[in-house]
Amino acid sequence: MASLKGPGEAQQHDGSALRIGIVHARWNTSIIEPLVAGTKAKLLGSGVKESNIVVQSVPGAWELPIACQKLFSASQIQSTTSSSLGAGDLLGSSTTDLTALKLDSTGSSAASSGPFDAIIAIGVLIKGETMHFEYIADAVSQGLMRVQLDTGVPLIFGLLTVLNEEQAKARAGVSSGSHNHGEDWGLAAVELGVKRKEWAAGKIS
Repeated sequence: MASLKGPGEAQQHDGSALRIGIVHARWNTSIIEPLVAGTKAKLLGSGVKESNIVVQSVPGAWELPIACQKLFSASQIQSTTSSSLGAGDLLGSSTTDLTALKLDSTGSSAASSGPFDAIIAIGVLIKGETMHFEYIADAVSQGLMRVQLDTGVPLIFGLLTVLNEEQAKARAGVSSGSHNHGEDWGLAAVELGVKRKEWAAGKIS
């Protein structure tokens, strides 16, 4: 019998034009590392260039919303700075060192400096004996949604909120026969990144 849980059949999208950010907490590293690896594997499998995947870490889940918000802001600043540096003037007196720009096999710049098309927030909260778990889980969830709506950039919810370590291992694909949820997050980031570009261009398919 098929499970009612899960996102259903994953849509396949071409992520080759996307720049994706991953921000992960460092608490519960044994769970975080396979989740990040699973996420990256699906991003790469969908065509996202390695150089267009930026991974940053923060101490814990509490810091994920501010980190995602500021990382997106930084990518906007980076985009503006890069475009003004590359423009030069009409006489071609730009001081940009063109040889310093990495080119991939197609001859285009390997690393994008544009704003992120999607950001994935990854963290693990395991319930303890106090109310700490409930407060953090609720606040971080609300914060991540607020960042997504305020910035207009898809923010994939990769925050595990589990009752025990066994549940966390199962969702990280560490337990025998379990599924790595990071794979779902990678695919969701590509899908939403592509759709966001289409929506921004007024395309509704």
